Amino acid sequence: MLVLGVDPGTAQTGYGVVRGDGTRPPTLVECGVIRTRARDALPARLRDIYDGISELLDRHHPDAMAVEDVFYARNVRTTIVLGHARGVVLLAGQQRGVPIHEFPPAEIKKAIVGRGAATKEQVQFMVTRLLRLKSAPQPADAADGVAAALACIMGARVPRLQLVQGHGT
Repeated sequence: MLVLGVDPGTAQTGYGVVRGDGTRPPTLVECGVIRTRARDALPARLRDIYDGISELLDRHHPDAMAVEDVFYARNVRTTIVLGHARGVVLLAGQQRGVPIHEFPPAEIKKAIVGRGAATKEQVQFMVTRLLRLKSAPQPADAADGVAAALACIMGARVPRLQLVQGHGT
């Protein structure tokens, strides 16, 4: 199974493409970030995120997408803007018929580290160990995208599975 994991953000959207079937250790295919320009208006930044995710989906043809769900920031505006970024990520996957799994950040951390309150450093450490890498994916947003993909492959509970082959929920 090939999974595209995504950690949405308007400045940087982290992603990781991971292959795994549960019988062998998972392998990292690609990871990185989609960067947007801070001086650009929000619609232009959303277009850049959409285009970047679309390109990844078209290049890798993943079996599933694992997208980090919204966390509730202290700043309401931050939460709303993050929701916009998630929206274009979900749209790109939906348009291509890719099953989308959404995971709360704490659930991804629990699947990877064993506890939902894990730090970014702990997630990076475990991603490195699980994928048998020499160093952690950089930057941290890329490691978070990889962690989302790993959580999906490792069979974390899927709170909202969207079946997109004609029967969206």
